[in-house]
Amino acid sequence: MDEPPCSPSDTCSGEPRVGCNDSAPYLLDTKVEGKTGKNKKHKKRRSAACRTKTGGGDCTQVTVEELSPPSQHPPERHEKRSAGSKQEKNTRKTRNPSISPETSPAPSSHRQKAQSARKTSARSACDQSTQTESPQLQSVQTQSTQTPPIQGEHTPSTESKSTQTKQSSFPLKQAYWGNSFTDQSADQQKPQFSSRNSYLTVITWNIDGLDLDNVFDRVKGLLSLLGKYRADVVLLQELIPPSLQILQNIMTDYQFLQASEEGYFTGILLRKERVQFLQSSIVKYPTTEMDRNLLVANVSFLGHPLCIMTSHLESCKTGSQERLNQLRRVWKWMKEAPEDHSVIFGGDTNLRDWEVKKLKGLPDSISDVWEMLGNPEESRYTWDTSINDNNEIPNSIRLRFDRIFLRPAAEGAQLRPESMTLIGLEKLKCDYFISDHWGILCTFTFEASEE
Repeated sequence: MDEPPCSPSDTCSGEPRVGCNDSAPYLLDTKVEGKTGKNKKHKKRRSAACRTKTGGGDCTQVTVEELSPPSQHPPERHEKRSAGSKQEKNTRKTRNPSISPETSPAPSSHRQKAQSARKTSARSACDQSTQTESPQLQSVQTQSTQTPPIQGEHTPSTESKSTQTKQSSFPLKQAYWGNSFTDQSADQQKPQFSSRNSYLTVITWNIDGLDLDNVFDRVKGLLSLLGKYRADVVLLQELIPPSLQILQNIMTDYQFLQASEEGYFTGILLRKERVQFLQSSIVKYPTTEMDRNLLVANVSFLGHPLCIMTSHLESCKTGSQERLNQLRRVWKWMKEAPEDHSVIFGGDTNLRDWEVKKLKGLPDSISDVWEMLGNPEESRYTWDTSINDNNEIPNSIRLRFDRIFLRPAAEGAQLRPESMTLIGLEKLKCDYFISDHWGILCTFTFEASEE
């Protein structure tokens, strides 16, 4: 399949853009490595060659204005547009006040981003994995994500900041916990929907968390869906420290594991009342040029041992060989997991079907959950530019980038998929989807062993 045009703010054939995500004043002056304020809708058409995500040492300045709800901004009408009126949408996006031109860094490559990340990271080196048995991974390092205020910017008083935080975070908490949300402890809130007792629910989603456009509305939409489904396990790709901080502050009924503390990374969210965390590992991909890795968590779900994995495999057509190297490593870790564990991998694989055929299919012990369910057409394409116009790629590209693999336990109860549904298909009021990827909601059940 022909590749769509890529730009410095895009990865090839469906890979999402990079930018910044935030929505609460308590993240004032946070900076994130990645793309910044840009007329991205116009830039998408500049190059027919595949370019990689932006990155490097330049950072974006997050201001109070962009962290506030839309109601606190000067009113801007979102007109109903007719099909094909992309230019009008572009004009609206260029008026986005999230980033000022003075703070917009020049684009750079994935390689530069990875090099910058390695220079600024305090992570210790290891050959294959970094293990922890603590109940929670380390929090985001605020020292590496903060900048001094812009010169001449008025610094609000402590009381003013507290008021702004409460006003700005309330809509997000309400989106997650439901309309009945009050100031009482979040631990006292009841979810809108409860997972069926014996069913395991899993969401995997590349949330395009670094895209600056309409961040408040998109984060609010994300929280609304995560609150609605209350999946037992949530696997997220393209998290950044500010978006992670927001989710941690609001989703207090989940335990968070993260694959890095800088740049963009993956995360595993475990619903505390149903999933018991045991141990986690971060597996390095030794030859990645995009700082990608594999996040692994050993857990117990209602007494059943599980091994949960997520990753964001190398991007672009030019990264095909490295992507396949990473896929082999994922499969190796799945096969070598304890035999009494059911193993679930979910993530943004960036895979094209021909690449899996190049490897002669999946290993015998590992199955593609979508194929196990009979290749349902309605949940085939997780990156679909014929519907999702967040990137405004002129070509209609439909690919199954996001996948879930399953390796059943060799003994004991057998984990079987029951259903798979795409989520995030509804456009928000801001005329954007939550992400340029659809999310996957998958339901599993345990069946008694035939033995």
